[in-house]
Parts: sequence; C-alpha cells; structure tokens
Amino acid sequence: MSPVRNSKNFKTRLVRKKISNGVRLKYLTISPSQTKKLGEILAREILKTRSGKTAFVIGLEGDLGGGKTTFLQGFAKGLGIKEKILSPTFIIMRKFSIFNSQFSNFFHVDCYRIKKPKEILNLGFKEIISEPKNIIAIEWADKIQKIMPKDAFWIKFEFINKNKRKISIKWR
Repeated sequence: MSPVRNSKNFKTRLVRKKISNGVRLKYLTISPSQTKKLGEILAREILKTRSGKTAFVIGLEGDLGGGKTTFLQGFAKGLGIKEKILSPTFIIMRKFSIFNSQFSNFFHVDCYRIKKPKEILNLGFKEIISEPKNIIAIEWADKIQKIMPKDAFWIKFEFINKNKRKISIKWR
C-alpha cells in the first residue's frame, strides 16, 4: 500500500494501471487533505486521457463517513470546478460544467437513497453514461452495480480511524 506523498508516484502507477486492466492500486491517506489530493490527481490524469465511446464512469463504495465525498471535492478541483461539492444525497444527482477540456460535464451521483437500480434509470442514467464528453462519479455505486458499465473505475474507501483511509482503485 502506498501512502500519498507525491503526485509523480501516483501518476506513474495510474498510467501503468490504464495499460493493464485488472491492476489494483492501494493508497493510505492520513488526513482529509491527502484524500482530496488523491482525488485531484486522479481527475487531472483523467483529463489527459482521450474520451472513449462512452462516458468516463467512476464507482465509489465504502461505509458512511469513509471519505467518498471528501475525495470527490478534490476530484472536482482537479477538473477545474470552482463550485462547492456537497453530497447530493437528497437530490441524487448534480451536474457541473468542465471548461477547457475534451470533457464537458461532471455528474456527481449519490445512490445512498436508491433502493433499486431502476430508480436511477428514471433520471436519464443510460443517456448520461452514453455521452463520451461526460465524467460521472457515483457514490454508493455498489447499489446499482448491475447497471454500471463494465469498464468503470471502482474506488473502495475503508475507514481506518478518524483521519486515516485505505483507498483501493481498480479497473475491471
């Protein structure tokens, strides 16, 4: 497991991961600021990739208070989004514009209140994930795993203590 110390180590391992599907990366963050930094670095690396035939989808899973929203605050910053990022638990989905990039939109989705995957489909999920100019981050994605794209990034957050998180990234 790698601590998040510098972006060069993370970028090197992320590039290696993109080349080889199935590779798992593990990080240990010891503060909310490190968790945000990891999100920011990942977002900047995604902006450097070419968009595919569909949206870039990231599924986040982990316990309540595990660091998912904190990570996405840094992620949004890495995308150049200036607005405050709060978990859309009650509205389920928020859309943000991305400027100066091949990507146009960032969707922050929270499935905590979703009982069946069909509920998210009613919000236009299929259309959103089919647009290559979209980046979608889905908190509690394990609740809709059946309808998640096969090529989604998966990030698992494990609560170690008040500040420490184990963050595992895999690309199936």
